[in-house]
Amino acid sequence: MDETPEEGLQDVAAELNELATGLVRHLLSDRQGMSLTTVAALGRLEQEGPIRLTALAAAEGIAQPSMTALVQRLERQNLASRSTDPADGRVCLVAVTDAGRELLAERHRAQRARVAGLLAALPEQDVQALSEAMHTALPIVRRMLRGESAS
Repeated sequence: MDETPEEGLQDVAAELNELATGLVRHLLSDRQGMSLTTVAALGRLEQEGPIRLTALAAAEGIAQPSMTALVQRLERQNLASRSTDPADGRVCLVAVTDAGRELLAERHRAQRARVAGLLAALPEQDVQALSEAMHTALPIVRRMLRGESAS
């Protein structure tokens, strides 16, 4: 029996979900004392630059009082800073600090090393197959996440 287009989409979705979930679980098993919410907020600050606290809370899907507490912790750890928005003195902007950037960079290096360790245990032909698959899949997934259709 042939698969319908909808069933094909569901199969690909399930496979992408398994891949993402498996890698995320493996990489987050060593969080170095930081919650996923903390890492996600720092990452957003690094990518988007200074952002309103309210916008950061909304983007991360947490209540503003919780984000305020998180930002206060990040400030105490010198990982983030708050400043007044020059365009509106009533608004607080949150930014990642150099120490926060370095922490994120170190986490990324450690995560790449963990994945490289997993890859090192595979036969060369499996590593080559994964490399080729990633060169094909990654640009497609990036476009998909940005909401772009195929050209």
